[in-house]
Amino acid sequence: MSYDRAITVFSPDGQLLQVEYANEAVKKGNCTIGVRGKDCIVLAVNKKAVPMLQDPRTVRKILRLDDRISLAFAGLNADARVLVNRTRTELQSYRLNYEDRPTAEYVARFIARTQQKYTHRGGMRPFGIGTLIAGFSADRKPELYQTDPNGTYTGWKAAAIGENFKTPMDHLEKKWEENMTEDQTKRLAIKALLEICEANVANMDVMVIRETGGVFITDAELEPLLKELDDTEERKAKLNREK
Repeated sequence: MSYDRAITVFSPDGQLLQVEYANEAVKKGNCTIGVRGKDCIVLAVNKKAVPMLQDPRTVRKILRLDDRISLAFAGLNADARVLVNRTRTELQSYRLNYEDRPTAEYVARFIARTQQKYTHRGGMRPFGIGTLIAGFSADRKPELYQTDPNGTYTGWKAAAIGENFKTPMDHLEKKWEENMTEDQTKRLAIKALLEICEANVANMDVMVIRETGGVFITDAELEPLLKELDDTEERKAKLNREK
């Protein structure tokens, strides 16, 4: 029997293979990094090369969900568009019903619940995306959550998903500290991403989510940071010495 044809059939070793395939789609997506600081969260995404005639604004990997909540994803763009649109509608409904702004945890819980629904119903397939959700709690503290295609959500101090995520994750584990300033948080997120990509403004998008809202770092602001943090030549020299 082919256990990967039906989403509702477990394999003999207890796996839902379609969900496993969705997780593989996330691992093939652009590397996405989130870092929580003292009063902000920074999201950084490795961008693929954009064709010369394509409008780069139409292929964003970091999207605003609400005034103070943003999402970065790794995986299938079309799946992300559908899930993000549903989430935006839910958040508008939340504001209308409760006359209050939603928290980052509420958003993570809603997205995870939606993703989980697509793992146990026939005629559907799981969403092939993983997300990092950046926002604030009810007491205005920065929060970072991760969701997976299987419908789980977890809180993180710093996280990386997508292609080659283990290398920046190792860097984050070594360098993350409590109560980092906004500048320190930006530098850590960018430096972690530079572990797997070249120091070029065309290779990354970076957003800072503050209590007042999320703002993309412009190319003019990003370029001097990249020049300062790029240690490619130092690493090459170190490797040559070790050889």
